[in-house]
Amino acid sequence: MILLKGKIKNAFDSLVVTGKADKPIYIHMKEGQASVKDATHLWGKDIYETQEILKKELGKEISVACIGKAGENQVAYACVMNDEGRAAGRCGFGALMGSKNLKAVVCEGKQKVTVASKETISALNKDAIPALKGNVIGMALNEFGTAMYTMAGMALGDVPSHYFTKSVFPAEKIDGLAMRTKYDVSNYFCQGCVVGCGRVLKDVAPDLPKVDGPEYETIAALGPLCGNVDLESIIRANHLCNLHGIDTISAGVSIAYAMYLYDKGVINEETTGLSLKWGDENAILKLLKMIIDNDGFGKLVGRGTLAMARELGRDEGEAAQVKGLEIPMHDPRAFAGQAICYATGPRGACHLKGDYVMVDSGMPVEEYGVIPGDRFATDRKKVESAVKFQAYKELFNSLAMCIMAPVPPALACGYLNAVTGWDITPDALLQTGMRSLAIKRVISNIMGMDANQDTLPTIANTALTEGSTAGVTYPIEEMVQTYYEIMGWDTATGRPGKEKLIELGLENLSDTLCNSTKS
Repeated sequence: MILLKGKIKNAFDSLVVTGKADKPIYIHMKEGQASVKDATHLWGKDIYETQEILKKELGKEISVACIGKAGENQVAYACVMNDEGRAAGRCGFGALMGSKNLKAVVCEGKQKVTVASKETISALNKDAIPALKGNVIGMALNEFGTAMYTMAGMALGDVPSHYFTKSVFPAEKIDGLAMRTKYDVSNYFCQGCVVGCGRVLKDVAPDLPKVDGPEYETIAALGPLCGNVDLESIIRANHLCNLHGIDTISAGVSIAYAMYLYDKGVINEETTGLSLKWGDENAILKLLKMIIDNDGFGKLVGRGTLAMARELGRDEGEAAQVKGLEIPMHDPRAFAGQAICYATGPRGACHLKGDYVMVDSGMPVEEYGVIPGDRFATDRKKVESAVKFQAYKELFNSLAMCIMAPVPPALACGYLNAVTGWDITPDALLQTGMRSLAIKRVISNIMGMDANQDTLPTIANTALTEGSTAGVTYPIEEMVQTYYEIMGWDTATGRPGKEKLIELGLENLSDTLCNSTKS
């Protein structure tokens, strides 16, 4: 689901696109009507050009979600860009749109959203807004963006370097303070946000008058993960990803894997077409262009680390991914709770589906007993806490809440009830998150996923020899078994048990899962 500008209301809750168009098209959604329009003139345009052309044709009040060249070329981790340089970054949704010849989705409208109690919402705002703005994390995010975490993250061993084989690097060269000191930085506020953690850079160089971002994940993935601490080259790589719509996390991890293999002598300049030494910013930019264009060695790197390992005959444990999705820039060795969330996440290694780093960094969810503790603990208590946190964070996209906002369940329920007229409680909210996880799990099981995929790759669970996580490795198989027991899933197959599905009100899925097993 792409969240376009919140001010646009057009009577649609969702959009389902089936089949493939014979030629490039875009979908125009306006005031309850949807139409398919020719996008031949947009094909080949970057995402900024696409949005500019559509606004000239349809008016400035529209909101656009579109793909760039990476999506058109069906790069496996192409993403969807919207509202200028914002990205729905993960899982290759841009490639899916490209496979359908769908260049863009345009929304416009002025319909009003009816809520159950405006008065309650106003009352909640009076407490919530000052709390968010006055929160220490919120203030730091406003001043330095998500990159404010770079230095602290490095100290915690949470920022991976040199393809998950190191954790110490000169973070002061690329953190939020360095960016604010060196460049003209302004804030980007998502619709209704009071924090404004997004970055917009101006006059980076004569050929870069404006750049959206980079944010923390991009800085780490295209920076230290590749052995690179040149800030301007990271900004350039980020802008290239923005222009053509590509996931900066998967791109950075895949490029870093190529550099790792090059360093080991598995690949060379003759096989790749370029030198891939650690920290070579020019090589990073060149390989990025090759990925976007599906050119040469870039075509393989554009398929992700698991495909690379298989194609090159390497052990799959060397591919920094879970269920095919590359690991984000929070090293699982730094937080055991993050490790179990990665291993069991419904779409693989995703820090947004249980960013447990937030908990053990001092942001509890007290109503559920999710409180900071020993970040290296692997006992049942830690796994139980991770389960609850994962289930709660499962709901943030559905509720259109910022994944980084420290919103307690009672406040979330207050807003939800005020909008809908419901009377949902924090306990019921958590149960809804558990239900969502179960539904996704059943779908994945039916499509062939099993317990073997609930793990961490060897490259990200091998003890390091430096930094604050030196010597740390986790018994991930034992932790996953504990996770299954808590969730009520079969410990051998990782499938939700019948009793648990019935308890969650999902009896029909129990029969569906049973039938799929028989077939």
